[in-house]
Amino acid sequence: MTTETHAAPVLNSRQIRLLMLGLMTGMLLAALDQTIVGTALPTIVGELGGINHYSWVVTAYLLASTASTPLYGKMADLFGRRPVFLFSIGTFLLGSLLAGLSQNMTQLIITRGIQGLGAGGLMTLAFTIISDVVSPRDRGRYQGLFGAVFGISSVAGPLVGGYFAETNWRWIFYINVPLALLAIVVCYHVMRLVPFQRRKHAIDWLGAALLVAGVSSLLLALSWGGNEFAWGSGVILGLFAAGAVLGVLFLLQEARVAEPILPLRLFRNRTFALANGAGFVLGLVMFGSIIFIPLYLQIVKGASPTQSGLLMLPMMAGIIVTSVLTGRAMSRIGRYKWFPVIGSAVLLAGMLLFTQLHVDSSLWTAFGFMVVIGVGLGLCMQSLILAVQNAVSMRDLGAGTSSATFFRSLGGSFGVAILGAVLSSRLATELSSRLPGAIAQLPPAEQAAVRASGGANISINDPATILALPGPVRAAIQSSFVEGLHMVFLTAGLIAIAAVLVTLAMPNAQLRGTGPQGATGGADPLGGKAAAPGGKPLTRESKDEAAAEMEAKSQTML
Repeated sequence: MTTETHAAPVLNSRQIRLLMLGLMTGMLLAALDQTIVGTALPTIVGELGGINHYSWVVTAYLLASTASTPLYGKMADLFGRRPVFLFSIGTFLLGSLLAGLSQNMTQLIITRGIQGLGAGGLMTLAFTIISDVVSPRDRGRYQGLFGAVFGISSVAGPLVGGYFAETNWRWIFYINVPLALLAIVVCYHVMRLVPFQRRKHAIDWLGAALLVAGVSSLLLALSWGGNEFAWGSGVILGLFAAGAVLGVLFLLQEARVAEPILPLRLFRNRTFALANGAGFVLGLVMFGSIIFIPLYLQIVKGASPTQSGLLMLPMMAGIIVTSVLTGRAMSRIGRYKWFPVIGSAVLLAGMLLFTQLHVDSSLWTAFGFMVVIGVGLGLCMQSLILAVQNAVSMRDLGAGTSSATFFRSLGGSFGVAILGAVLSSRLATELSSRLPGAIAQLPPAEQAAVRASGGANISINDPATILALPGPVRAAIQSSFVEGLHMVFLTAGLIAIAAVLVTLAMPNAQLRGTGPQGATGGADPLGGKAAAPGGKPLTRESKDEAAAEMEAKSQTML
């Protein structure tokens, strides 16, 4: 752990609240866009065509956002938070506007990639920027609100997406424009008061290219495996091999350059390494398992995609409430270790509870299990990011924060692939034993209709077709799906044990300081020693003038 001290606050409480408004709006845009599009995709494909490229609408966004995340952290350390954040949100705004104007599937895929490129910076920079103006000791109660944003977006996304799918799907993207403009205006003015000292640097372009290429190869293999191509196919094996080779080359490159994209020396810090490892495992468990809960609600309980989003509210309530309370508790106690430890254990319990969910289980039973998972996630999500930030110097704050976001997203990609393969394997076994007998119970005419609709090859991604099947066949598919789901959550629970062990190994470190400081660590924001983004010295007089101007604008905005 570093031992830097913190100077006096750069912003007053009103300005911090205004900054939080802008940052949370930007984070909401990125989080919302991960959930809002899925509900409306069938409508979009129906109008634009291009069903063969259906999955690329999601994959393009995932690739661009995940691969660019580490780059944003390093660029913010080198060039300052404000210009990099404004570039990020401006890119997202442009991508949203162009996506809404798309006339065919190719245009939509390209513009979704532009959106993803902007979204990669919105999340990680929000955590980094608030860390510039709030000390680690006080940071928890602010970052807990960021966790609440994720919970809100998970519920609001399917609801808003379902509404616009029935009216005008283009507003799924247009709605981002006014929100992005609000975030730009607020953050542009407030972040002028956050000091930053530009330092000499040489950008590691080769390392950036190797990182993007390696991560892209890996994500494509995980996205295509078992869907577009068999896991043992030459394409998937080649992508995994390319990802591994490029990863090794990236590490070799980072070890020899002066300003690496991801400083390898940070991994010699025990807290940094363990917190990122725990984040990877929790991302794998979280994203790889909870994405199947809406399918349970749709296939077994007959909910529509929009309704299933609303029925996830208990989990999101658990995340929101626990994130906020955890943040406040960390600020009060001054330590963070036991929050992710307890959270991992609660998450493990939630996974095991879901193995007891059956076709005839009540919705209230499912709601109770969801709350348990939500509480576990709320305890873990922000505490691990805070642990990483507390372990690095202010010089590496951007790179350190982006690494935490990156490893969690990467873990999620692995989780979706691994647990998706577990579900597919168990589902195929169960269907082969249950479905023939169920079809045999039907009259000949209905047997022919079932076989015409896919027979044993009916996709679980089409709940409406499953619910329209004759009773015996529908019951066989529902029972098979639930059995497959049990194996998914059992596997996720076993993996969650690793998260408990890793978080237990983390040092129980004290959160640093009682006040914030500038991005370079220790420069007095009132003394003119730090430089504002863009290179102009931030003197006492200029800060007073800017603060007065900000106060006037704050009144108007509020």
